[in-house]
Amino acid sequence: MSALPQRPPAPAARADSALAVEDRLYSALALVRVVVTINMVGLNAYRRDNFEHPSIGLVIVLALAAWTAAAIWLYQDRRRRAAVLLVADLAIALGALAATPWVKGPDYLATIPGFWVMGALLAWAIHWHWKGGLAAAVLLSAADLLPRSVVDQGNYGNVFLVLIGGPIVGYMCESLQRMARERDAAEHAAAAAEERTRLARAVHDGVLQVLTMTQRRGAAAGGEWAELGRLAGEQERSLRSLIRQQDTVPTAPGTQVDLAGALEEMATAHPVRVEVATPGGAVLVDAHVATETVAAVRACLDNVLTHVGPDASAWVLAQAAPDVITISVRDDGPGIAPGRLEQAEAEGRLGVVSSIRGRIEGLGGTVAMDSGSWGTEWELAVPLA
Repeated sequence: MSALPQRPPAPAARADSALAVEDRLYSALALVRVVVTINMVGLNAYRRDNFEHPSIGLVIVLALAAWTAAAIWLYQDRRRRAAVLLVADLAIALGALAATPWVKGPDYLATIPGFWVMGALLAWAIHWHWKGGLAAAVLLSAADLLPRSVVDQGNYGNVFLVLIGGPIVGYMCESLQRMARERDAAEHAAAAAEERTRLARAVHDGVLQVLTMTQRRGAAAGGEWAELGRLAGEQERSLRSLIRQQDTVPTAPGTQVDLAGALEEMATAHPVRVEVATPGGAVLVDAHVATETVAAVRACLDNVLTHVGPDASAWVLAQAAPDVITISVRDDGPGIAPGRLEQAEAEGRLGVVSSIRGRIEGLGGTVAMDSGSWGTEWELAVPLA
């Protein structure tokens, strides 16, 4: 048998998408810093007559412009985006606000940095999301309002915009990063599903066909070859079950499983010889529904093992409709005598009632049983909603 086809080597791992989004946001912030710095320099030059200490005011303006250039360079490297950098960024903005009453006098109207403080505010929002945006906004608003003797409508409007803008920008940054991670996870899941499909085709074209042929030839030859054929048949069912389980990417990881695959896996491991027929595609249900349904089917097969014996044969047929999956479990035993189940329940033996009916009815489904000299058939109807 030929070897499985090899997939080309995977490309090098890409950087985490959330960090890539953060990089883009800081690049956009660099442009914002340039704009607000130009605005700060222009306004302070225009209002130079409002300074009581113009020389000190000039030094502060030049220092803020120099910090803008330094901040743009520092934030470019992820390794430098530590808490120390963000705290220093915000501290410089707070210091410029606090120095305004001394440089301009107690009756100042506009602060020296003005909208320049948006650089530190948005940096905190990008790094620490809405909590960081809110914390920075509160500190900047307090530093702006507390030194003022009078708070007019313009001051209130500016502070209000800062207080709602910081958390909103932070929330949007967090949402963008989360969406990027979810997109990466979806792309990874799709790539994994494509690879599983490729391997499943290769296995189906090679291994499964050989196992099926071995099973048929062994059964026809008889003797020891029949036992080999039986083992090949078990391995074929086990391999098909494994392929089915790996062929589905759940839409909600951890909450849904493939009921058809779980039935095949359980039946393959059961001591009774079981033939399983399930729908061609996956049947995604809640994990609890799958667990209870598989347990009920296993209880039916356990009854076959107990009352018919290990040499019995059983068949499991699953048929899926849009709103319900119906599972039939049939054996070739002598059947159940009329009234036997009711008698066992009256005697306190509740195996069938609790293990089969109790589980299915607990899921909102129904259980029907038919028995005769040809064997016993259980029909379990489980709603998919």
